[in-house]
Amino acid sequence: MKNLFSNTIFLAILASLLWSSAFVGVKIGLQYHSPFQFAGVRFTLSGLMLLLYFNNYGNYRKQLVEHWRFILLIAVLQTVIQYMFFYSGIALLPASIAAMIIGSSPLFISVVSHFSFHDDKMDWLKSTSILLGVIGVAVISLGRSELPSGVKISMLGVALLLMNNFASGFSNVWVAKKPKNLAPTVLSSSSLLFGGIGLILISVPIEGYGLRTVSFEYFVALGWLSFLSAAAFTIWFSLLQRPGVKVSVLNTWKFLIPVAGAILSWMIIPDESPDLVSVLGMLVIASALLILNYSNRRANRQIKEKALLGH
Repeated sequence: MKNLFSNTIFLAILASLLWSSAFVGVKIGLQYHSPFQFAGVRFTLSGLMLLLYFNNYGNYRKQLVEHWRFILLIAVLQTVIQYMFFYSGIALLPASIAAMIIGSSPLFISVVSHFSFHDDKMDWLKSTSILLGVIGVAVISLGRSELPSGVKISMLGVALLLMNNFASGFSNVWVAKKPKNLAPTVLSSSSLLFGGIGLILISVPIEGYGLRTVSFEYFVALGWLSFLSAAAFTIWFSLLQRPGVKVSVLNTWKFLIPVAGAILSWMIIPDESPDLVSVLGMLVIASALLILNYSNRRANRQIKEKALLGH
């Protein structure tokens, strides 16, 4: 059992499943709170949760002082910029559709990794998977026109979520390059805390006092979102630092997010239900995942063969 909970694949799946539940929680929370302010409160609480969990405050403070520039970079990129795109985009789209667009992020991360790491390059199989992923996103977004203001608003939501995907790619690359003596818990806690505070400060002149009303449903959604962010980001940051783990390979597991996120949306949100276009887009993106995984397995096999020939 101990080996299972330390296994990279198991932890990647766990983090992806946690993230998949965020789409429903965000959709619920946005009924009561403005997007940027809701995101800021959520991530501030996430950072505080991890800060309370980290019991060696002297070491925490030491790492914070030593690596504050790097932490600030991740806070701005991973929390402020990425989630401004995320919350703005998800507010314009059905939760199940937003879940599937966000789920295409591994394709964008693969492109960023190609130009950032010498041992994580694209090949024709990865390129094919990216093309299929883009087609899948197009099928999902262009096939939906039921939003009140029409296709223009729908495409704006899609564009914002695609920019979120690119921001996610750059932040994953930076985290993978993080200083070795900076603990994943410290990085995730401090970046979430400072990024959350930053989002709250940005939201005030834009949104004013964003809390419209509250209910038990709102607090449940906020509590769950804060917990899953604290848990998922800490898991993910620790995995990105593991020796031999490639950014593009690890992120293929995020393709579980759109499937689980769409199913949760269809189960929980009354106005959400399966449709042919959504299922078709999901199948196209799933085929991209299969091709990308095949490419990764082939690359690993070639590395092992070269190692054997070298001996």
